Amino acid sequence: MNALSLSVKQLLENKGIQAKPEHLEILESRWKGMQALRGNLENIKIEDADIGLRNIPGGDHIG
Repeated sequence: MNALSLSVKQLLENKGIQAKPEHLEILESRWKGMQALRGNLENIKIEDADIGLRNIPGGDHIG
């Protein structure tokens, strides 16, 4: 069984984390959303998955 087939509750319990039922609903919804955004990455070119972040001291600058 891989991690994607486990529920959020099972994943948390495997790590020894007990979540309240009302929190599990929120976490399950967010987990499904992240999985949908992730999509199928098996055939993606790694060059297409790069992201670059840059820290500019002093706040946001446009220019």
